[in-house]
Amino acid sequence: MSQVVAEVETKAAPPPLDPTNSGDGPQTTQPVIAAAIEAATLEVFSVMLGLEVHCGEARLGQIAQDLSGVVAVLGLTGAWAGTGQVSCDTELACEIAGKLLMAEYAAVDDDVLDAMAEVANMVVGNVKNALEETLGPISLSTPSVIFGGSFETRVAAGSDSVVVPFESGGKRMTVQIVIAPHVKRH
Repeated sequence: MSQVVAEVETKAAPPPLDPTNSGDGPQTTQPVIAAAIEAATLEVFSVMLGLEVHCGEARLGQIAQDLSGVVAVLGLTGAWAGTGQVSCDTELACEIAGKLLMAEYAAVDDDVLDAMAEVANMVVGNVKNALEETLGPISLSTPSVIFGGSFETRVAAGSDSVVVPFESGGKRMTVQIVIAPHVKRH
């Protein structure tokens, strides 16, 4: 009888989030958010879709994205508020829908858009769950899905985003999270 030994790569724990946003400000949260995006995306794509994805280097700050394809956006609310976004080209959207719904899709239709909404809900929901451990309760909105060619998404002025690129079979996808302390207005 042989024994199988698995080596597991461990990463140092990310620094804790600072919900008071003191000290360095939002920069202290960006590495934690990037790690949460990576973990959530790899889990959803592996477990729910059976698709291998490779993570690229996170980009931080004010980032406008030129897009063509499918974008699913969800709102985040609570003591911290913002948005989560999953975007990819139409070919990957059809492949994602095919894996989730066990069917083939040659073009984007209602099923593909619904599947992208569900996958975004799972990815952003898992990121939300990870962030709640230090930020407290966060609510997640119903996804909105945008489909088309040659459009741009932009974060509102003053909000920094964390964008993590992924690749699956030569097709690209990004996951973006924007979150900051919610300012209550009187």
